[in-house]
Amino acid sequence: MKGKRHTTEEKIRMLREVDSGKPIRELCQEKNISEATYHRWQKQFGLMEVNEAKRIKELERENSELKKMLAESLLKNRVLEAVCKK
Repeated sequence: MKGKRHTTEEKIRMLREVDSGKPIRELCQEKNISEATYHRWQKQFGLMEVNEAKRIKELERENSELKKMLAESLLKNRVLEAVCKK
């Protein structure tokens, strides 16, 4: 059975708890995560703050939306070119 998925913001908050002096082992037991998971998150999110993570998530969402718009535009152009050739 898979465990709970934590949001990026939750992960960063957990990392900051350890930065403020809480032992890693204690945090991992409270949050029901392994120490390996904690260290993976630490490597991934390092010194990132919560507001930075939110901004990255917003930029990723905007990027995917722009990619979809570009794909639709390219498809329309191809269809129009095909129709014009006929």
